[in-house]
Amino acid sequence: MALYRCLRPLLFALDAERAHRLTCVSVAALANLPGGLAGISACARFEHPALAVDAFGLRFQNPVGLAAGFDKDGKLAQPLAALGFGFLELGTVTPRPQPGNPRPRLFRLPQDRAIVNRMGFNNAGAPALAEELGKLRRRPVPLGINLGKNRDTPLERAGDDYVAALRAVYTVADYAVVNVSSPNTPGLRGLQQGAELRALLTQVWAERERQGRETGRWVPLLVKFAPDLDAAQLEAGAQAALDAGADGFIASNTTLSREGLRSPGRREAGGLSGRPLFPLALETLRRLSGTVRGRVPLIGVGGIASAEHAYAFVRAGASLVQLYTGLVYMGPGVVREIKRGLVHLLERDGFATIAEAVGKGG
Repeated sequence: MALYRCLRPLLFALDAERAHRLTCVSVAALANLPGGLAGISACARFEHPALAVDAFGLRFQNPVGLAAGFDKDGKLAQPLAALGFGFLELGTVTPRPQPGNPRPRLFRLPQDRAIVNRMGFNNAGAPALAEELGKLRRRPVPLGINLGKNRDTPLERAGDDYVAALRAVYTVADYAVVNVSSPNTPGLRGLQQGAELRALLTQVWAERERQGRETGRWVPLLVKFAPDLDAAQLEAGAQAALDAGADGFIASNTTLSREGLRSPGRREAGGLSGRPLFPLALETLRRLSGTVRGRVPLIGVGGIASAEHAYAFVRAGASLVQLYTGLVYMGPGVVREIKRGLVHLLERDGFATIAEAVGKGG
């Protein structure tokens, strides 16, 4: 983290999206050097048996994952896993390639330790992601794939897009996420409503059944909710998803709220992530946990930048957690620090494993 603190001013002097591309190119180049992956892993890895998690029929060496949005096309799975993440969520991918929204579309809010994005699901398409992951000689960690619809697909045909995307990535996904909560695709969040969500998921779940029979693989399907739903909307959406057979939920996506922000970029349109999202995401998770009551696992994401943040999500009901914006502000060493801190917090509170702490207050 000390090295990243030296490099961060240089990266922050660049446009945010350009800095992201430079980071990705640099990580890929380092990983391709002889011994590069081993070197990354040696510097970053910290594992402890207390952190292992079983969820969705999968084994996670630790509960700290990378949220969707960082690696949309699956080109960095190996080096990102070497940083010590317990799992990676790739995408969001759509059935067909799309360029996303016009630039600039990614903005740092340094005073608030936050980011606003209106990327608009820019990606090379689900088939391209599947081809990229097919090149992996081994799966470094469980790989989730976040699914979206193309911008030009009418809402009434959104189910067709999610089905097509799932079909394209089914054989390379360890789990898949139905993303109906991004604020950057017009009308998408309306699909979180109970009746609309039930109809959409019934269609996607039927495709999962077909793919499962054909491939002999069972890919868990999760739903990602926005933090801007009120309690009744969230409960109705969660119940509709459970009725349709959801295997889990993610809380939460980015927020449209700008309450309490100080940075000039707060007026930019798009979804807000980072520190200001933390209380909203945590409350969304608590509400989901109350609705689910242990029937399916939950993933917590939103503003996590420390072990204490991650632990709060765990105590509120999350079996797994994810981060992204915290990586931008803290650097890759934050993954190791969170895991070390989690072990200390578990020992402090008398829990032998992370699983024992899930839902135990907070």
